[in-house]
Amino acid sequence: MEPHRPADDPGSEALPPPGVPEDLGFPDRSAVTLHVNGAARTVTLDHRTTLLDALREHLGLTGAKKGCDHGQCGACTVLVDGRRANSCLLPAVAQDGARVTTVEGLAEDGRLHPVQEAFVDRDALQCGYCTPGQICSAVGMLAEAEKGFPSHATPSAALAAEGPVALGPDEIRERMSGNLCRCGAYPHIVEAIQDVAP
Repeated sequence: MEPHRPADDPGSEALPPPGVPEDLGFPDRSAVTLHVNGAARTVTLDHRTTLLDALREHLGLTGAKKGCDHGQCGACTVLVDGRRANSCLLPAVAQDGARVTTVEGLAEDGRLHPVQEAFVDRDALQCGYCTPGQICSAVGMLAEAEKGFPSHATPSAALAAEGPVALGPDEIRERMSGNLCRCGAYPHIVEAIQDVAP
């Protein structure tokens, strides 16, 4: 019997471990079409590939960062069908057909997105590693507040009101709490978001 070769052995097709049938009838790779930053991109991916790895390793979009790889730091935040999401937790094959916006896709016609401009103007970064996730999260959060979605910090009097949620510093801090900045640029991040909040 030929010895088992690991899946990452270059130039060879992986064999199943001894005693496991070679073909269980299930493919381990599928073609996935993602509409990334307005362009349809089709890639064939291992079913275990996360959206983050698909973006970085297969599509060359390295804006979203791999921080904790456990959905706890927010460095990998992108917008999926307009909603912010931790791309390190999403199986890419489950996003087939989804519209994905990364930090690279926020600018339009060569002009930075207003949130990107505010981050630059307010110097709302230090090392910059978390910044793409912070910016994508802020864009998604602003849309959520505009639609009237409350947060834990939303005053109870505002819960009964229709329309957008007012974004004061406490509301912004609560809504951005899933995005960590190890450098501690939080005061300027809050100010940058306040600058573009309606």
